[in-house]
Amino acid sequence: MKSSEFFGKFKSSYVWLNILAMGIVIVLAIVGMRYGLNIYTHHGESIAVPNVKHKSFQEAERILTNFGFRVVVSDTGYVKSLPPNYVLEQSIQPGEKIKSDRTIYLTINASKSPTISLPDIIDNSSLREAMAKLSAMGFKLGLPQYIPGEKEWVYGILVNGKHVSMGDKISIEDTLIIQAGNGMRDESDSVSYVDPVYPENNSSSNGDVDGFEEVTGPVDEHSSPVSPSQPSKTDGTQKTAPSNPQK
Repeated sequence: MKSSEFFGKFKSSYVWLNILAMGIVIVLAIVGMRYGLNIYTHHGESIAVPNVKHKSFQEAERILTNFGFRVVVSDTGYVKSLPPNYVLEQSIQPGEKIKSDRTIYLTINASKSPTISLPDIIDNSSLREAMAKLSAMGFKLGLPQYIPGEKEWVYGILVNGKHVSMGDKISIEDTLIIQAGNGMRDESDSVSYVDPVYPENNSSSNGDVDGFEEVTGPVDEHSSPVSPSQPSKTDGTQKTAPSNPQK
């Protein structure tokens, strides 16, 4: 194809109409994409978030939905002065301007106070350790109660005047009273002193008792009894001791 023939085709109205149509399509696509994206993303739109704190969940949901927001309950808390299912917190603060169709997360009030399991601190820790651990877990502590025992050692915990044990569920609204030792002995604890038992005087040095028994033999009718101081001979005759000579 010669150059003259190639450039001659551009003089045709059909070619220029195709080029014009393509240009219009491109322009419409660009404009449509721009405005369509703005509409989809709510470009330039901002709505002030209303304050729904301390309102019932039903009322808060109705207000936020009317503004075009979505509502999701994300957490629960507990405030004794508020009724159950009332809004405690909202994820986006009141007055902040955001686009519609955003999700706002709410924290609502629980129907009852949460409970926490009592840890193993009774007869297993000092007063300082127990107070630090219980406070970190969220318990409310009253003044310690001192009882006789090892100083600063935990012997028990009272809740509403009753003893509790490890693992018991205790409300965070209840006050715990720790019973700790005051370092003094209880009056009921008595010490008995027993005197040592010594052996009797007639016993031997090693504590054995003399087991000998005096036995007497048969007495002859014709012979007089033998005096213990005068021993008899084996032949049966008795010999008397001579009297002292006179001086």
